[in-house]
Amino acid sequence: PAHCAVFQCGGCWAVLGDSLHLCAQEERRLGLLVCYRVTSNAVWEDSLMIGLEGALLGCAYNPLSCQSCGLIVGFILYSAPSDLAYLRGFFCFFKDSIFCYLLGKQMITEASKVNFPVVTLKE
Repeated sequence: PAHCAVFQCGGCWAVLGDSLHLCAQEERRLGLLVCYRVTSNAVWEDSLMIGLEGALLGCAYNPLSCQSCGLIVGFILYSAPSDLAYLRGFFCFFKDSIFCYLLGKQMITEASKVNFPVVTLKE
């Protein structure tokens, strides 16, 4: 519990997930926390979006938003080039859109300022 965190919406503080379900960090281009399970506060639509620019260029994905306030907090990747294919089907939170409540320190901080232990889906 000392190293665990709860992920909260950057708009309304609703709980979206936690570090027990963290399965990857994509630091290079996207700045993501990747989870295999989220709370019911994290919702997505069935319709797909297509990335037209940036790191998600050519990717098909479902936007992931906060049910309470509607803020887009990430995405679920449906199809992607081979370098991002390992993220397909997982819940990808933008670090810039969420906060982390650190249980051990009993404090809230921006997710972009937190470094979690290295975990990877690529292997």
